[in-house]
Formats: sequence, structure tokens, C-alpha cells
Amino acid sequence: MDRSFYQFALQYRGKLVPDDFSRFAEAMFLDHSFPKTTRDFEKLSRYIEEKAHPHITASTFDAMWDEYVQL
Repeated sequence: MDRSFYQFALQYRGKLVPDDFSRFAEAMFLDHSFPKTTRDFEKLSRYIEEKAHPHITASTFDAMWDEYVQL
């Protein structure tokens, strides 16, 4: 986990056939207030729950977080 969650999630942007991860990553990229430098689950989770964006969902975040922490 040398990089922030934001940097990790960016790898999913730009898929030819969008899926939940790529939609999440694209919406996150376009959200200029997204906490880009943090690795803190609680801070990210709180932001996502409060943001309530249709593509930045808690369920997708949880699945991406599981992949992120396995690195």
C-alpha cells in the first residue's frame, strides 16, 4: 500500500465496457473534493457515505478496498 486509495482506484478508469469499478473511478476522478492522499478506511468511508453519488457507492468502495489492502 505505497499509494493512496485514490491512486490505486485510478487504474480502473477508461474501460471500453464500463463496470462498477470503472464508473466509481471515473466519478471519483471528477470529484475534486475526493480525499486523494488518504489511506484511511474510516475517512474514505465517511466521505463516500456523505457524498451519496450514484456511482461512488459504499458497496463498490468495499470491494475495491479489499483489493487495495491485498497489495
